[in-house]
Amino acid sequence: MSTEISKGPASATASRDGTAVHAVDIVRRYGEGDTAVDALRGVSLDVLDGHLTAVMGPSGSGKSTLMHIMAGLDKPTSGSVEIDGTEITTLDDTALTRLRRKHVGFIFQFFNLLPMLTARENIVLPLEIAGTKVDPDWFNEVVTKVRLSKRLTHRPAQLSGGQQQRVAVARALITKPTVLFADEPTGNLDSKTGGDILNLLHDSVEALGQTIVMVTHDARVATIADRVLFLGDGEIVKELPETTPEEIQKAIQEIGRR
Repeated sequence: MSTEISKGPASATASRDGTAVHAVDIVRRYGEGDTAVDALRGVSLDVLDGHLTAVMGPSGSGKSTLMHIMAGLDKPTSGSVEIDGTEITTLDDTALTRLRRKHVGFIFQFFNLLPMLTARENIVLPLEIAGTKVDPDWFNEVVTKVRLSKRLTHRPAQLSGGQQQRVAVARALITKPTVLFADEPTGNLDSKTGGDILNLLHDSVEALGQTIVMVTHDARVATIADRVLFLGDGEIVKELPETTPEEIQKAIQEIGRR
């Protein structure tokens, strides 16, 4: 049975117009001249507050590049990105780091936990780096939600893969980010454990009002999304609302025939 969390903390960071991320004409070019390759070719999209958006596409379609640019981990060759109404592509490194600490959470396929820290220390690490005090009530709510109350003193090597990913989810949620980016969050987990993580992500959207952008190649994973974007050759070529694995597979096959 899932544990409900109040919507108040997350909603405080919602942007005024209901859009967490606003991307316009994103181009990402690698190389120059005849050898130049465009990973993204003028992608525009809005990520709505309190929604889970899945991004899919074949290898080389540009999905990871798009996520990295929207998260401020990479800069576009041209185009603009706003997070919570702030243009991020023109920020210097210091200002961009501050913005990411306040507005952006990350979940990676391989957890990216620090092995020498306990689960609790890994969870609160972003707050400590930012010099922000831990809200004990919010910490307890998040830890309860991810079912880690009895594992907080354990280090990553003492945790299962699913438990490590739950630590990563809690670490991403603890800062109450405007948007949480998840890069293949179940890609390194077995199907049952991956299903638990998907339920956790879905619950964070439903119960917390959290905004999530998730890159995945798995049709089953994408079915928890409010909408699914399909990239092909650096462009958004199709979009589906909440859908089924069969419809997603059909869309992927159509893209493969383009």
